[in-house]
Amino acid sequence: MAEEQTALPDAEMHQTEEPAKTGAAICDLAGNPVADSCAKQGKLLGLLYGTAPGRAALKLLTKPVVSKAAGLALSHPLSTVAIPPFVLTKHIRMKDFAEEKFRSFNAFFTRPVKPEARPVDRFPQALISPCDAKLTVVPIDAETHFQVKGADYSLSAFVGCKRLAKRYEGGQCLIFRLTPDDYHRYCYPDDCRIGKTRLIEGVLHTVNPVSAKYVKVYHRNTRTVTMLDTVHFGHVLQIEVGAMFVGKIVNHPHGDCAARGIEKGYFEFGGSTIVLILEKDAAVLYEQILRNSENGAETVVRYGSRIGTANPAFLRTQE
Repeated sequence: MAEEQTALPDAEMHQTEEPAKTGAAICDLAGNPVADSCAKQGKLLGLLYGTAPGRAALKLLTKPVVSKAAGLALSHPLSTVAIPPFVLTKHIRMKDFAEEKFRSFNAFFTRPVKPEARPVDRFPQALISPCDAKLTVVPIDAETHFQVKGADYSLSAFVGCKRLAKRYEGGQCLIFRLTPDDYHRYCYPDDCRIGKTRLIEGVLHTVNPVSAKYVKVYHRNTRTVTMLDTVHFGHVLQIEVGAMFVGKIVNHPHGDCAARGIEKGYFEFGGSTIVLILEKDAAVLYEQILRNSENGAETVVRYGSRIGTANPAFLRTQE
């Protein structure tokens, strides 16, 4: 990856004229509405981000040391008392997982899934989802900016490098938002050679859409950026974004290469986000995903499932 870096912005939280919504519109791959499992959380976050006392509290809550302390508490054996109500309220399918007893809440939260519960699409030119998530696809414009929930983002500020961002002019930004009820392990989206991973330090705001009206999360949150030289999609950036109360981002060492669907890492407790940055015309996304995104709705996707295919015309340019 290029060495030239841009300074991280340290802008104050902002508020647009429109009040923040307390929940996101979520649909399935057929365009049908899906219930938001975190609607109540959105209301609480609306109070935090939408009121002066709440924003004062956020100055403390978004500090990495607070999320680290929360992570330590959730790794204590006593934290197991939180597992049964979490399974009940979040409708967790425990039959998808091999383990039944856990030493802590974090051990439960990062539990590995049975392979048959998250089959990886093996069609050679399939673009797969790297995780369970709610997906939004947005275009990257000629100035390498992209829009998320009305907020304007600079790709160079997001990835920490102007020269690197320039490669993705006219490309696509795929935002996979994980909520606490999602499986929090993630994989490589294609067979690839793995570049160096860069850690960009920051704070830890929530990735719930309610925050978008007040703070540029993808400029400010801690994140890791990895360049993947893929077989079917050119150079892809895979970015893991930390969030409020996420204990840590854990990426496994894999040497120089990895196969599609191989686990790349996991998040400890909390909501979080994976972002894939694709070059111009690298992939053809499912039309319903694009339609949902244009209508302001996220699309529910699962680890290893197909969300699009490689663009034959792009592949020919890579030969």
